[in-house]
Amino acid sequence: MKTHILMVCLGNICRSPLAEGLLKSKLDAERFQVDSAGTGHWHVGSMPDSRSIAVAQKNGLDITDQRGMQFKPAFFDRYDHIFVMDNYNYEDVVAQATNDEDKAKVQLILDEIFPGERVDVPDPYNDSLRGFDRVYEMLDEATTKIAERLS
Repeated sequence: MKTHILMVCLGNICRSPLAEGLLKSKLDAERFQVDSAGTGHWHVGSMPDSRSIAVAQKNGLDITDQRGMQFKPAFFDRYDHIFVMDNYNYEDVVAQATNDEDKAKVQLILDEIFPGERVDVPDPYNDSLRGFDRVYEMLDEATTKIAERLS
Protein backbone atom coordinates (compact mmCIF):
# COMPACT_ATOMS: atom_id res chain seq x y z
CA MET A 1 0.00 0.00 0.00
CA LYS A 2 1.31 3.44 -0.94
CA THR A 3 1.88 6.31 1.45
CA HIS A 4 0.04 9.39 0.15
CA ILE A 5 1.59 12.82 0.73
CA LEU A 6 0.10 16.22 -0.07
CA MET A 7 1.91 19.57 -0.36
CA VAL A 8 -0.27 22.64 0.21
CA CYS A 9 0.18 26.36 -0.45
CA LEU A 10 -2.23 29.19 -1.23
CA GLY A 11 -2.72 28.97 -5.00
CA ASN A 12 -0.98 25.68 -5.89
CA ILE A 13 1.16 27.32 -8.59
CA CYS A 14 4.41 28.38 -6.87
CA ARG A 15 5.53 26.64 -3.70
CA SER A 16 3.54 23.41 -3.47
CA PRO A 17 4.26 22.33 -7.08
CA LEU A 18 7.99 22.73 -6.36
CA ALA A 19 7.62 20.77 -3.12
CA GLU A 20 5.67 18.06 -4.95
CA GLY A 21 8.27 17.76 -7.71
CA LEU A 22 11.17 17.72 -5.27
CA LEU A 23 9.71 15.08 -2.96
CA LYS A 24 8.60 12.90 -5.89
CA SER A 25 12.17 12.93 -7.19
CA LYS A 26 13.45 11.66 -3.81
CA LEU A 27 10.94 8.88 -3.09
CA ASP A 28 10.16 5.51 -4.66
CA ALA A 29 7.04 5.94 -6.84
CA GLU A 30 6.08 2.34 -6.08
CA ARG A 31 5.76 3.18 -2.39
CA PHE A 32 4.76 6.86 -2.36
CA GLN A 33 2.21 9.09 -4.08
CA VAL A 34 2.94 12.83 -3.86
CA ASP A 35 0.47 15.53 -4.93
CA SER A 36 -0.12 19.21 -4.26
CA ALA A 37 -3.08 21.51 -3.74
CA GLY A 38 -3.93 25.07 -2.82
CA THR A 39 -6.24 26.42 -0.16
CA GLY A 40 -7.61 28.86 -2.75
CA HIS A 41 -9.57 28.06 -5.91
CA TRP A 42 -8.05 30.59 -8.33
CA HIS A 43 -5.70 28.24 -10.18
CA VAL A 44 -7.64 24.95 -10.27
CA GLY A 45 -6.62 23.17 -13.48
CA SER A 46 -3.70 25.55 -14.14
CA MET A 47 -0.07 24.64 -14.70
CA PRO A 48 2.47 25.83 -12.13
CA ASP A 49 3.73 29.42 -12.43
CA SER A 50 6.24 29.76 -15.26
CA ARG A 51 8.92 30.84 -12.76
CA SER A 52 8.41 27.66 -10.69
CA ILE A 53 8.66 25.63 -13.89
CA ALA A 54 11.87 27.48 -14.84
CA VAL A 55 13.51 26.99 -11.42
CA ALA A 56 12.54 23.31 -11.43
CA GLN A 57 13.91 22.80 -14.95
CA LYS A 58 17.14 24.60 -14.05
CA ASN A 59 17.53 22.00 -11.29
CA GLY A 60 16.65 19.00 -13.43
CA LEU A 61 12.97 18.61 -12.52
CA ASP A 62 9.97 18.72 -14.84
CA ILE A 63 6.77 19.85 -13.10
CA THR A 64 4.84 20.77 -16.26
CA ASP A 65 2.47 17.80 -15.91
CA GLN A 66 1.06 19.16 -12.63
CA ARG A 67 -2.33 20.90 -12.55
CA GLY A 68 -3.70 22.98 -9.70
CA MET A 69 -6.36 21.60 -7.39
CA GLN A 70 -8.06 22.99 -4.30
CA PHE A 71 -7.78 21.40 -0.89
CA LYS A 72 -10.97 19.67 0.25
CA PRO A 73 -11.85 18.12 3.63
CA ALA A 74 -12.07 14.71 1.89
CA PHE A 75 -8.29 14.91 1.39
CA PHE A 76 -7.84 13.99 5.05
CA ASP A 77 -9.09 10.50 4.16
CA ARG A 78 -6.86 10.25 1.08
CA TYR A 79 -3.54 11.55 2.42
CA ASP A 80 -1.33 10.23 5.23
CA HIS A 81 0.85 13.36 5.50
CA ILE A 82 -0.09 16.95 4.62
CA PHE A 83 2.76 19.46 4.47
CA VAL A 84 1.78 23.13 4.34
CA MET A 85 4.02 25.97 3.24
CA ASP A 86 3.08 28.61 5.83
CA ASN A 87 1.10 29.33 8.98
CA TYR A 88 -1.88 30.72 7.02
CA ASN A 89 -2.09 27.47 5.03
CA TYR A 90 -1.79 25.55 8.28
CA GLU A 91 -4.75 27.40 9.82
CA ASP A 92 -6.84 27.03 6.64
CA VAL A 93 -6.22 23.29 6.40
CA VAL A 94 -6.59 22.50 10.11
CA ALA A 95 -9.88 24.44 10.17
CA GLN A 96 -11.26 21.84 7.74
CA ALA A 97 -10.27 18.89 9.94
CA THR A 98 -13.08 17.09 11.74
CA ASN A 99 -10.97 15.33 14.36
CA ASP A 100 -7.57 15.26 16.06
CA GLU A 101 -6.35 12.43 13.81
CA ASP A 102 -6.85 14.67 10.75
CA LYS A 103 -5.16 17.61 12.47
CA ALA A 104 -2.17 15.43 13.34
CA LYS A 105 -1.54 14.81 9.63
CA VAL A 106 -0.86 18.52 9.02
CA GLN A 107 2.64 19.92 9.47
CA LEU A 108 4.54 23.02 8.40
CA ILE A 109 7.09 21.76 5.87
CA LEU A 110 9.92 23.86 7.32
CA ASP A 111 9.41 22.19 10.72
CA GLU A 112 11.64 19.55 9.13
CA ILE A 113 14.52 22.07 9.22
CA PHE A 114 13.41 24.37 12.05
CA PRO A 115 11.47 22.13 14.50
CA GLY A 116 8.87 24.01 16.49
CA GLU A 117 9.86 27.44 15.11
CA ARG A 118 6.79 27.74 12.82
CA VAL A 119 8.89 29.14 9.94
CA ASP A 120 7.05 29.98 6.70
CA VAL A 121 8.19 29.25 3.17
CA PRO A 122 7.87 32.78 1.72
CA ASP A 123 5.40 33.12 -1.14
CA PRO A 124 7.52 34.10 -4.16
CA TYR A 125 4.55 35.08 -6.37
CA ASN A 126 5.26 38.83 -6.19
CA ASP A 127 9.04 38.33 -6.03
CA SER A 128 11.80 38.03 -8.61
CA LEU A 129 13.18 34.78 -9.98
CA ARG A 130 15.70 34.93 -7.13
CA GLY A 131 12.78 34.54 -4.71
CA PHE A 132 11.83 31.33 -6.50
CA ASP A 133 15.44 30.14 -6.25
CA ARG A 134 15.40 30.75 -2.47
CA VAL A 135 12.11 28.86 -2.12
CA TYR A 136 13.53 25.98 -4.16
CA GLU A 137 16.58 25.78 -1.88
CA MET A 138 14.43 25.72 1.28
CA LEU A 139 12.10 23.09 -0.13
CA ASP A 140 15.00 21.01 -1.41
CA GLU A 141 16.44 20.83 2.11
CA ALA A 142 13.07 20.12 3.74
CA THR A 143 12.06 17.44 1.23
CA THR A 144 15.43 15.72 1.63
CA LYS A 145 14.73 15.40 5.36
CA ILE A 146 11.17 14.19 4.71
CA ALA A 147 12.40 11.59 2.23
CA GLU A 148 15.06 10.36 4.66
CA ARG A 149 12.50 10.08 7.45
CA LEU A 150 9.83 8.30 5.39
CA SER A 151 12.09 5.94 3.40
